[in-house]
Amino acid sequence: MWASGSVPSGCRCSLPNPREESRPVQPPRVISSHLNPHQSNGEIAVGKKATAPPCSSLQEEWKGSANISAASYSLVSNSKGRKMSTLDATRAELGLVVLYLNKAEARDKICRAIQYGSKFISNGQPGTAQDVDRSTTLARKVFRLLKWVNDLHGLISPPAKGTPLTLVLLGKSKNALLSTFLFLDQFVWLGRTGIYKNKERTDRIVRISLYCWMASSVCAGLVELGELKRLSKSMRKLARELRDTDKYENDQYKSKMKQSDERLLALVKAAMDVVVAVGLLQLSPKKINPRVTGAFGFVTSLISCYQQLPSRAPAIKVKA
Repeated sequence: MWASGSVPSGCRCSLPNPREESRPVQPPRVISSHLNPHQSNGEIAVGKKATAPPCSSLQEEWKGSANISAASYSLVSNSKGRKMSTLDATRAELGLVVLYLNKAEARDKICRAIQYGSKFISNGQPGTAQDVDRSTTLARKVFRLLKWVNDLHGLISPPAKGTPLTLVLLGKSKNALLSTFLFLDQFVWLGRTGIYKNKERTDRIVRISLYCWMASSVCAGLVELGELKRLSKSMRKLARELRDTDKYENDQYKSKMKQSDERLLALVKAAMDVVVAVGLLQLSPKKINPRVTGAFGFVTSLISCYQQLPSRAPAIKVKA
């Protein structure tokens, strides 16, 4: 039967036409068996090497199942994409938290909030809160070892161009006083841990260092006042130039407003730090008791924690 050229009806296939052999043969469109979930949603791909099925009935069945699998893969791929976008957003937020906690300054300010919060709760009375206050105070001094180098570097660095001489002198005085406070604080740590045995001299160093910190806070507040005055003048001048337009849509004006808010917050923090220093030195024990000192110190600690937050990338506006 095969020799006579007859073919069974169940497996009838088309024979190649010699006239069509000279034409370029296009590769058949098949379903890729190795779909890349990052580059495809289950669409039909062009195969490089594919052989046609021997029977037309098997071919139709195969195409039908392939279309169903492609549609189901597309649904799974879209759902995975939504999950990945949520996961990426969560990962980005956690990355900001990790970046924040990796800063030694941020950890120091968190410990400072715990310290002054405990002081507010204890109100100078013995108990658990006072123990937490003392232990956290001692632990914070480890974060400040050799930190005085930062303000020493700021002391010898040249000021910004155009800064008035008064603000330059105040800024340098702040750097010198704060560097002295942090330098003396290392000897306080040595005395509190028992390495340095002279308790009377340690107490004297504590008071000298606190006076330096209070004076540096006063200088910092005066610097912020001067900078706010300069910003106010430049903002009024820019507002006159933008009289015919909406000044709140101008990037330069918005930048100056942001700087003004940051300066104002730093001024409030410096003024409150002066009150904290007065409370620690017990210069006015009736008015500024340990509870008031703890409350002011806790607020300034929260402000410092806020100032240490990493800046976010600006959102990109997509035009419709």
